[in-house]
Amino acid sequence: MKITFLSDNLQKKLSFLNHAVSSHGQLPILSNFLLEVKKGKLTISATDLEIGISSSIPVNVDQEGSTTVPAKNFSDLLSNVGNQKVTLFLEGNTLKLTGEKIKASFQTTPPEEFPNLYEERGEGLINIKKSLVKDFITRVVFAAAQDSSRPALSGVLLDKEKNEVLLVATDGYRLSMQKNVFKTKEELAKPLVIPSRLIRELLSINEESDDLSVFVSEKSNQILFSQGETTLVGRLIEGEYPEYQKIIPSDFNTKTEVNREDLLNAIRICTVFARETSNVIKFTIEKDKMIISANSPSVGEDMVEISAKTIGEENEMALNAKYALDLLSSLDKEDLVFEMTGPLNPGVFKIKEDNSFLHLIMPIRVQG
Repeated sequence: MKITFLSDNLQKKLSFLNHAVSSHGQLPILSNFLLEVKKGKLTISATDLEIGISSSIPVNVDQEGSTTVPAKNFSDLLSNVGNQKVTLFLEGNTLKLTGEKIKASFQTTPPEEFPNLYEERGEGLINIKKSLVKDFITRVVFAAAQDSSRPALSGVLLDKEKNEVLLVATDGYRLSMQKNVFKTKEELAKPLVIPSRLIRELLSINEESDDLSVFVSEKSNQILFSQGETTLVGRLIEGEYPEYQKIIPSDFNTKTEVNREDLLNAIRICTVFARETSNVIKFTIEKDKMIISANSPSVGEDMVEISAKTIGEENEMALNAKYALDLLSSLDKEDLVFEMTGPLNPGVFKIKEDNSFLHLIMPIRVQG
C-alpha cells in the first residue's frame, strides 16, 4: 500500500470517524481504523459494534492495499500536521507516514481481524435533502429515552402514514412527532425503531452532497445512511413501539399563540427557583398573556409575563421546565402555538401554520 494526498482532506473526516471508535478494551481491534486503498480512494472505517462509520477521500495511488492502525494515535498526528502533502506506505507490519518535515510510523494489525460494518447495503428506502435533515432530527431525537430499560423508547420510530414518513420519539413523559414531506422509494413493510445515538450522528456528517440516502436490510436488521463519501450504519432496535397515537389529543379548549424566544427566556428565568422543586413550572394562560412562574418554599418564587393571543378558555398547567427548554431550544421557528384541555391533560406545542410537527408534554400534578 502506498498513497499520497493532502492531509487537510483527511483531517475533515477523522473527527466524525472517531465517534465510532471503541473506548472499551474488550476487542483491541475496535480501537483501530481500517484503511483500504482501492480505485483511487482511501476509505477509513471505524466501529464499536453498535455503530459503524466509513468515509473516503481521493488519493494518488502507487499501490493498493489495506491495514489497520491505532485510531487515536493516527488521528491525533494527522490533526496536528497542518495542511501538507503526505505519503502513507506499508512496510511489513509498519505503516509509515512522511511529509514535508515529518516522519512517523505506526504498528498495524492485519485487516482480516477488523469486523465488517454491514453484510449488505439493503433496499433503498428514502432520499432526504440535506437542508431538511437537521430540522427533522433536532425536533425529534431529544425526546427519546436516555436509558435502555425500555429499549424501544431509546430509539426513534420511523413510521409511515399514507405516503409520508413520520419520525416519532418519546420517553413516556414527552413525545415529538415530525410528519415529513418526503416519500418512501420502497414500501415500508413495518415501522422501524432506530437507535437515537445513530440518529444523532447524522447531524455530524459533513458532506457537500445534498442528498442523504437511507437503506434497510431485513436480513441483517440494519439501517444504513449514505451521504457523499460517508456511510453510517447501525442495527435496528427489536421490540414493539408504544401506540403513540393514543396519547395525542384530538381536540383542545385552549389555544395560545406565543413567541418562542419570549417563552424560552421566561422559562430560563423561572428555572432559578424551579430547580429546587424538581423543575416544576406553571403556565397560566389568560386572554392576552401567558404567565410562567415557579415557587420554591425554601428559596423563593418568581413569575414572568409574556404577550400571548389566546382562543378559548383561560387555563393553567404545571410541567417540567427541562422538557420545555429542550423543545424550545431545538426549534428555529419563532411563532408557536400551545394547546391544552385542562391541567391534568397533556400540553401540545406546534409551529404556527405548520401541521407537520407537534410536541407533547405530560402535566405534573401539583398541590393547591
